[in-house]
Amino acid sequence: MNLLKFIFKISRFRFWIYTGGTYVVGYALGFSVFGDFLRPEYYIYLFYFFFPANIFIYGVNDYWDEETDKLNPKKDEKEHRVLSDERKRLLNIIITVAGLSLVLMLFQDNLERIIFAGFLFLSYFYSAPPLRFKDKPFLDFSSNYLYIMPGIFAYYLASHTVPPLIYMLGAFMHISAMHIFSAIPDIEYDRKAGINTTPVFIGMRPSLLLCLIFWMGLSFIVVYLTHFFPISFLVFLYPLFPLLLLIKRDLSIDDLYWYLPYVNTALGGLLFTALVVYKLLFLH
Repeated sequence: MNLLKFIFKISRFRFWIYTGGTYVVGYALGFSVFGDFLRPEYYIYLFYFFFPANIFIYGVNDYWDEETDKLNPKKDEKEHRVLSDERKRLLNIIITVAGLSLVLMLFQDNLERIIFAGFLFLSYFYSAPPLRFKDKPFLDFSSNYLYIMPGIFAYYLASHTVPPLIYMLGAFMHISAMHIFSAIPDIEYDRKAGINTTPVFIGMRPSLLLCLIFWMGLSFIVVYLTHFFPISFLVFLYPLFPLLLLIKRDLSIDDLYWYLPYVNTALGGLLFTALVVYKLLFLH
């Protein structure tokens, strides 16, 4: 497999939106004038959080999960299974992205460095020992706040302030539900591999209920922050996923799960567009 194709597969294209989308929404929440979108640093980090960041996240994951991934058929169907003779190539790619990240940090202010370093720390130790958050119940979904860090970074980049606490709470609820929901299909494979995720620890239906609680919390926050604007009620699409699975026992989570990236992309794009239009047309 050629290098570019290998990197592309490792980066999990369908999941780029989870870091890149968070970044653009965070920037849209923080910007003040259209000129903020003309700043070169916006595009530098736009590229970084869409592509290199995902190479780092999933490259580290694949490097440390070689043994456990042997039991997971998802690696053959939806993702790339790293072979033993590809590990050195993968390690070199991870080191290269880490080096690029350190170069970017040279041009950041102190708070930007703290936020950016937080992203790198969580991205690495989610999968890597000795912390390996992914096999510790409740820490697994909490550490997935790594996907929110690009949004916090972008908000600060645009406004030089950190986001309000309620924004960060809503983001925590969303990413926690996302992680738990995505781990439910892997319960049996993770149990056999000795990975004690939250769904493995508490079971499928309690995990679905926890997803429902988190996504309902997110939905109420979004509707409240938008002053009950009609379009905001689309956020209730999220709790509909676990609710359907709790009600219809014959429905497969494997079928529903792969629709989530499309919902995230559509609602994230809608939120970005609405924020930009509202700020440019109604706040100036």
